[in-house]
Amino acid sequence: MTKRVIWSAAALRDYENLIDFVAERDGVEQAQRLHRKVHPAVQSLSDSPERCRVVPELKAIGVTVYRELIVRPYRVPFRIQGRDVVVLAIVDGRRDLEELLIERLVER
Repeated sequence: MTKRVIWSAAALRDYENLIDFVAERDGVEQAQRLHRKVHPAVQSLSDSPERCRVVPELKAIGVTVYRELIVRPYRVPFRIQGRDVVVLAIVDGRRDLEELLIERLVER
């Protein structure tokens, strides 16, 4: 069953900031290339999001409801909620995802 992909406000901010940063640092063409890579990958979560792994840092402490899509070098954590896939963030793969998710959950 196809699911609906929903971007949280925080994930949209992350994405816009990332695209803006790449455009400023590397130029508009690189930002467009990144968009053509990341956006379709995230939208592909509508079909079998279960294929993605549980976030390892969270799994280690017994939290298994968050999964992540890897679009190198970025990690896209999300949660499956019924018929929806809620994208929580887009972060550099070197960032501590556990800390970020805790921050985001506290914001809600």
